Amino acid sequence: QVQLVESGGGLVQAGGSLRLSCAASGGTFSRYIMAWFRQAPGKEREIVARMKNSGEITYYVDSLKGRFTSSRDNSKNMIYLQMNSLTPEDTAVYYCAAAASWFGQYNYWGQGTQVTVSS
Repeated sequence: QVQLVESGGGLVQAGGSLRLSCAASGGTFSRYIMAWFRQAPGKEREIVARMKNSGEITYYVDSLKGRFTSSRDNSKNMIYLQMNSLTPEDTAVYYCAAAASWFGQYNYWGQGTQVTVSS
């Protein structure tokens, strides 16, 4: 079992930055595919980025490319999401999640952290 805890969310003005963190415990962290998701009010949850244990990253939302950077530190059992040039459209609850394989289901989720971007 893997436990995930996100932190770093908050209220920021448009154009600002936030860095989200996700701490993992209870499993062999380096084995897992780690991902960031977000769910905006009234919208379905969407995947933001996912990372192989090698650190290879795939981003899934075109509007985020160049503004968001995901990373992982296997030595610390942590992943991060650096978010720059935030816009009100980035307002959402952000979740980290873990899957056992690239095409597997995300069976482990954090509780989420709220990011609110004011205009």
